[in-house]
Amino acid sequence: MKVNRFLLGSLFSSSLLVPGYSFAGEKIMVDKAEYEQLKAAVSSLMQSSERNQLQLLNTEQMAAQAAASAEAATETANRAAKRSTEKSSFAGSGGRISANEFNPAISLILDGRYTDINNSELELPGFQLGGEAGLPANGFATGHNELVMSANIDDKFHGEMAAAIVYEEGETVFELEEAFIETLGLGHGFTLKGGRFFSGIGYLNSIHDHAHDFADRPLVYDALFGGHLTGTGLQARWVAPTDFYLSLGGEVTSGSEFPGGDNDNNNGLSLFVKTGADINVSSSWQLGASYFATDFDVREAGGHAHGHGGETADNELLNGEVDIAGIDFVYKWAPQGNPRQTNFKFQAEYFIRDEEGHAEFTEGANSAEADYDGQQEGYYAQAIYQFMPAWRVGLRYDH
Repeated sequence: MKVNRFLLGSLFSSSLLVPGYSFAGEKIMVDKAEYEQLKAAVSSLMQSSERNQLQLLNTEQMAAQAAASAEAATETANRAAKRSTEKSSFAGSGGRISANEFNPAISLILDGRYTDINNSELELPGFQLGGEAGLPANGFATGHNELVMSANIDDKFHGEMAAAIVYEEGETVFELEEAFIETLGLGHGFTLKGGRFFSGIGYLNSIHDHAHDFADRPLVYDALFGGHLTGTGLQARWVAPTDFYLSLGGEVTSGSEFPGGDNDNNNGLSLFVKTGADINVSSSWQLGASYFATDFDVREAGGHAHGHGGETADNELLNGEVDIAGIDFVYKWAPQGNPRQTNFKFQAEYFIRDEEGHAEFTEGANSAEADYDGQQEGYYAQAIYQFMPAWRVGLRYDH
């Protein structure tokens, strides 16, 4: 029992073991052999404790190293995933840079073409052409190259600029197509736009040429609008909170762009409505109606196409008024709503233009003038079928 008390006392007090040491008021008598045995036992226990502590330290170090390795591996995997996502996002966007990658987002569309038209003097009798109406030059040419810059100004406004870079008569020409600011999240389905923009009338008018299904615009757009109806002013749109799609819009513009002309006031007015719905999970439709009106002091003729050079105006319409009404229809089909593999689209538009004014015609040394009151109309219908990714066939009829 005395030995046991001595051993317990050594473990808890870590006292130095010497013969004749008193403990708990009692004299403990041990011989040298017993002392050496006790000393060896305590030394063994202390070494075992040190080994356990060393093993514990090694285990903690290994755990820390493992955690650091896991963190490094996770970071490497995240970087690889980010690079993969960026590559996938870039490929899925068709090579366009998004506003999340650059501010502003910048895109450049290059238009190279070869044209062979048998009758380069083809004209539209009875139409006073303007804007970009006309035939392109025969042979190889760079057509409608377009530079676009856009960015969110803040959480309330978005800005965009689109300009055409064209080569005409040995010179590079920079033409501003659109430059506007548009509201974001105005609420209650309303959107406001201010600046220079393509009008919202019709179906194709607000879509830039490089995004059209065919290399050239429908004939009715060239004849009545000079390519696109463009205005400088304000636009308001409203999307109704209905189960089907319903959108109403209106514009007040300067009215100075063809088919308008020079005037002293903001005389351009546009109205449009669009409605549509899903027929089923694979198909949908949209129907629209549009109206445009303006009056002007002077409108000069002389349409041109990019790459063909400008043509001198040979007649003017003075003190004129223009009214244009139109209707458009679009049907789209894609299996289960997924157009990636196959899809089909049919679209058609009809416009009628009623205008009047005082016409002055000049050809060389000859000239004539008369009061003019005329009406022109035209339409097109086209169908596009994609039978596999990146491959489409289409047919269009113009009248």
